[in-house]
Amino acid sequence: MADGGHRAALVAAAAELGGLDLLVNNASALGAAPLVRLAEHPLDGLRRALEVNVVAPLGLIQLALPLLRNSTHGSYLSSYEGEAPYIGEAPSGRPDEGSETYEAHTACGNSYNSYLSDSTPYAGAGGAVLCLSSDAAVEAYPTWGGYGASKAALDQLSAVLAVEEPALRVWWVDPGDMRTELYAAAVPDDDDSGRPLPGTVVPALLRLLDGAAPSGRYPAAGAAAPAGTGSAR
Repeated sequence: MADGGHRAALVAAAAELGGLDLLVNNASALGAAPLVRLAEHPLDGLRRALEVNVVAPLGLIQLALPLLRNSTHGSYLSSYEGEAPYIGEAPSGRPDEGSETYEAHTACGNSYNSYLSDSTPYAGAGGAVLCLSSDAAVEAYPTWGGYGASKAALDQLSAVLAVEEPALRVWWVDPGDMRTELYAAAVPDDDDSGRPLPGTVVPALLRLLDGAAPSGRYPAAGAAAPAGTGSAR
């Protein structure tokens, strides 16, 4: 995704297929593997993380905006009929405080999304952008500083995009703990056998899309990290 030609080819292919209703930014780079403390973090690795996790998504968004603005689909995956954890419309609060969801959308008035309440209401005429974030973007976990900084930048980019493009829905989602190759590379000595597989988050994401939720930051249900650790990124 860091290659501009590759991004252009993806958007061109979408245009040839008739347009684009949903753009998902899921590519990610750690910056250091295994993760290290900031005092030892390679600067070239941080640049790489920022390039893949922030610059590349913005580049793809810029190319895709004309197609997304022209999208007329109000529901992206309305055929989905399964049961799913609900994202949003839940009391605000941290998972370790007993809630299964937190940082819900603007209706909940939480600090992450409160500024969106003063923005232009969603017009319902455009597509949607979904950016995969991390709790490392908002929590200070040792050794996750470089990666977390890049995800925090992606969160802010998404938040500003939501304000600048009110005809679109823009969601930045913390998927929670997962058993991924990225996490294994980040913390190779950690036993991740108890972490859920990425597919377990898919129903929650589908519910988010089906519900056409307002722009904002959302965690998947039950997104929580053990004390002193980071969640699967």
